[in-house]
Amino acid sequence: MSAHDTADTGTSTTGTPDAGTSDTSTPDTGSAEPEYPFRTEPTARDEAPQFVLPLVVRLEKTGPPARTDALETSARAVLVLLSDDRALGEGEWAEAVRDWQDARIRKVVRRARGAEWHKAETLPGLTVHGAGAEVRVFPPVPLDGWPKELAKLQVSGTDLDDPEPVGPAEPGLPVLWLNPELDMSAGKEMAQVGHAAQLAWWELTGPERDAWRAAGFRLAVRTAPPERWAELSGSGLPVVRDAGFTEIAPGSCTVVSDHPALRERLR
Repeated sequence: MSAHDTADTGTSTTGTPDAGTSDTSTPDTGSAEPEYPFRTEPTARDEAPQFVLPLVVRLEKTGPPARTDALETSARAVLVLLSDDRALGEGEWAEAVRDWQDARIRKVVRRARGAEWHKAETLPGLTVHGAGAEVRVFPPVPLDGWPKELAKLQVSGTDLDDPEPVGPAEPGLPVLWLNPELDMSAGKEMAQVGHAAQLAWWELTGPERDAWRAAGFRLAVRTAPPERWAELSGSGLPVVRDAGFTEIAPGSCTVVSDHPALRERLR
C-alpha cells in the first residue's frame, strides 16, 4: 500500500481533489475561482511551504481489516481531525492545519503493526476505529520534516480485500463513490476518500457539519456502478481529481462526494 496524495479541490459544483499513495488532488468546481488547494496545474500554493497529513493504518500479520472498512475509517479520520478543537481557532494544531490547507493538500497513508503501531500511538494524534480497522491521523507535518517514528513506516507492499461482497450503502448515509474504471491500491484509495470527505466537509454549513459530527461522521464508501459514474461525476457534487503522481493518469476523477445535504442543493 503506498499512499501519498495531493488533491485539487473546489466547491460542490465540481470538486476534485487528487489523492493516492504519492499524490496531490484537486477538485474541479467548474468555475473560475482561483487557488484551490488540489489543482493539478501549478498555482501560487506551490510557492508556500508544503505540509502533509499523515495517516497510519494498523495492519497486523493476522486479522487485517477489510478493505472497505479501512477506507471508511480513513475518511472518518480526516473528518475527526478537521473538526477537533485542537485543529480550530487557537488550538495547538490549528496553525499546522492552516499551513497545510494554504498549500497543496497532501495525505500520506502508511502502515504499522506491533511495536511500530504502539510507538505511533505515543505521538499527538487521534485513533479512529471502524468495524475492525484502526487508523491514526496526525496533525500535518512539513513535507520533509516527518517524526522519525512515522518516517520509517512502510508506504508500500500491502493491500487489502473485502472477504465478502459489500452490500449497498444504508439509505441516507453520505456515500463516497469510487470510480469503477480505475484500479488503485488500498493505500491510494484511503487517501482519495480522505480527500473526498474533506471536500464534502468544506461545502457543508455549520449546522450540517454539527449534525454529521454528532452522528459520528457515519459514511459509506462504495464503488459506483459503471452505468452511474458519468451521471455522478457530472452531477455537480464534489469530485476528487488526481494529480497523477502515482498509479493513475493525471486528471483522473477518482471519487465523488455524495452527501445528502449537498445533493439536496442540486435540486
